[in-house]
Amino acid sequence: MSGFWNQAFDLTGRCAVITGGAAGIGLACAHLLAERGARVALLDRDPTVVDVAAKLGAGHLGIAVDLAQVGQIQHTIDSVFEQFQRLDYLINSAGVVLLDKALQVSESAWDTTLDINLKASFFVAQACARHMLAQGSGRIVNLASQAAVIGLDRHVAYCASKAAIVGMTKVLAMEWAPRITVNAISPTIVETALGKKAWAGDVGERAKLQIPAGRFAQPEEIAGLALYLLSDAAQMVTGANMVIDGGYSIQ
Repeated sequence: MSGFWNQAFDLTGRCAVITGGAAGIGLACAHLLAERGARVALLDRDPTVVDVAAKLGAGHLGIAVDLAQVGQIQHTIDSVFEQFQRLDYLINSAGVVLLDKALQVSESAWDTTLDINLKASFFVAQACARHMLAQGSGRIVNLASQAAVIGLDRHVAYCASKAAIVGMTKVLAMEWAPRITVNAISPTIVETALGKKAWAGDVGERAKLQIPAGRFAQPEEIAGLALYLLSDAAQMVTGANMVIDGGYSIQ
């Protein structure tokens, strides 16, 4: 591997915030970034996030926080910055999926979905960007979904929240350039622990038949794309929505 590529993917000395970091895609991203030399702060409402971060090794942080409580966000990010003394990366991975037919969606389910998937993602990005802009550089990756670009049955609140993530990503990329790049990743179904449970059996096999690649995505594949977008190799990539769905949305 040439010197450029070694340097581009060497994250030694860099520091990252990862929301939803206790499990799933967020945890896969945490493992990869830590392997590449970064220090990571995992934010999650699951209190086990403290132990999860400790298992990554010394120097990493796990903070139990409810990101739906916007008043906690700036203080939490400021606390991470105080401990790391810099903030290079943000991966907004926290999210919920509450499914129902459009006629049955409750106000509570709608608000919960938008509060966690969209509102929290924006205010975490805002809080991180204040530090990134002051230090002169940063990278933000927002987890959207194939649901951002197609319609899915029983996903009206989820589709709305993820489409909004893509729109938000474009505006932040424009406003914060050239110091911060902001991109979105839109995966198909990902075989996290929860994904495997939700899509087990016949329902999962039928879903795979709709994907040209014939399978679901793996958390490590999403993490690999996130690593690229955070790396120095992607300095000219901003405002993009990177779809990683095995060809589902091109049909």
